[in-house]
Amino acid sequence: MNIRRKLKRQTEVQTGALNDILFILLLFFLIVSTLANPNVIKVNNPKGTKDTKVKQNIVVSIDKEQKVYIGQSAIDMNNLDSLIKFEVNKMRTLVDTPSVVINADTTAYYGEVFRIMQSAKRAGAKVVANVK
Repeated sequence: MNIRRKLKRQTEVQTGALNDILFILLLFFLIVSTLANPNVIKVNNPKGTKDTKVKQNIVVSIDKEQKVYIGQSAIDMNNLDSLIKFEVNKMRTLVDTPSVVINADTTAYYGEVFRIMQSAKRAGAKVVANVK
């Protein structure tokens, strides 16, 4: 009779190279995910042949104290529509479609900026807003 115990072998998984393989896979997927972005829609943008910056015919500025200026002169907001229309009509003799450039401080009220934009549009000018 054989009464010896049978020695059971314990299975063991070698994980020494697993860390290296996981690190390489992680780097591979990080690089691939930054290269291929499926949420991007390719659009053909127009390319200009020359630098076409807007000519600053009429400059309307709003400072941080909410004071409005046309050029260098301060104006009253009650006379805004008539003064912008006057300036646009004055510039229309020199340029076909004058442009109104709005320079607004970051603390300026957006309602005032939109009011100037609407007034310039009603006067028939192009509007460019520049918030600093």
